Amino acid sequence: MTILQVRDLLGGINRFAPFGLAESWDNVGLLIGRPDREVRSLLLGLDPTLSLLNEALQKGADTLITHHPCIFRPLLSVNTATPAGAFLERALEQKINVIACHTNLDSAVEGVSDALADRLGLRNLRPLRAVEFSGMAGVGPGRIGDFHTPLSFPNFLKRVFDVLGIVGVHVAGQPPNEVRTVALCGGSGSEFAEDALHSGADVYLSAEIKHSTARWAEESGFCIVDGTHYGTEQPAVALLADKLGVLAQEKGWNLNIFQADSERPVFTFIHKEDTITE
Repeated sequence: MTILQVRDLLGGINRFAPFGLAESWDNVGLLIGRPDREVRSLLLGLDPTLSLLNEALQKGADTLITHHPCIFRPLLSVNTATPAGAFLERALEQKINVIACHTNLDSAVEGVSDALADRLGLRNLRPLRAVEFSGMAGVGPGRIGDFHTPLSFPNFLKRVFDVLGIVGVHVAGQPPNEVRTVALCGGSGSEFAEDALHSGADVYLSAEIKHSTARWAEESGFCIVDGTHYGTEQPAVALLADKLGVLAQEKGWNLNIFQADSERPVFTFIHKEDTITE
């Protein structure tokens, strides 16, 4: 088996989710660690939390790959009494490499939104907002696709609940009677709502929809479904595991790949009736 170093892992990720695709405001790649350190075991998750880091240590993983970066904005100080500071301190103490694969994976071919679209059963996928990047086709955030057989809106929501593992959604605008074409964006996607409308989609599925965007949908007679940030991005963890598994086999890397067991939706949905007491 070939010895795998952090720099090799970064090069492999760059093949299917080029770091150059990341937005200018983002921070991706190796955020903690050193390029020449050997990698034997990975843990993949969405958020760089202490609980995820502890899970990596329990599983014997020497490298953590998260979707969201542990260092996002420039640091003026590292206060280890805060969750972010404690994460950095523990990762450095335990020599855990931490890599972020964020908006580069969002816009990559077969990226975050593709994983969500595939789970929903959509076909004929194309970017919601195509971008030019090194002559690559199919690159850009969001996806639009269609169902082989249209669904009623209630059945579409049932599929969303099943795929995202959630018990409720916020819906803005006018729900269509029939859903054939769906635009979607895993994670925060208010900025692509108008792209979704102009693409001819019957509905737009994303997360963290702004009040002003929801009101715009209402005025435009368009339907937006907020499926939560966690729910719409969680399928990307399995996608990343599959891609790294194929890469490891191709390269002959002796690499254990784990997906996070400890991560859960960050919000709990509480019904009004559940809070009523005598």
